Amino acid sequence: MAKLKNDIYRKKRGGTSKLLTIFCSSCGKKLFMYQKDGDGKLLRLYLDRIVDANFEPYATRTSLDCPHCSNLIGVRYIYKPENRSAFRLMRGTYKKTVE
Repeated sequence: MAKLKNDIYRKKRGGTSKLLTIFCSSCGKKLFMYQKDGDGKLLRLYLDRIVDANFEPYATRTSLDCPHCSNLIGVRYIYKPENRSAFRLMRGTYKKTVE
C-alpha cells in the first residue's frame, strides 16, 4: 500500500486524505493511484499526488491520456491559487474507487 503524503496541502484541506484508484471509463484499465486530500469532488489531479503511476512520467506531459485506448482524460494546467501543476479532468472519462 502506498504511503500518504502529510504536508501543508493536506493540512489546508482538513487533514483528511483517501487513496483513489483511477480507471479509464472507455476501456476500464487501471491508470494509477491518487491521493485525494479533503472532501469534495475530484476536479483536478495534482501531479505530486499521483502515487502509483504505471506509465510514463507526468512532468513533461501536456495531457493525460489512457495508454491503452488513447482516451483523453485531462489537460495540464497550473492551478493558480496554489501555483501547482495539475490535470483538469474531463467529466465522464474516468472512474474511481476508494482504497
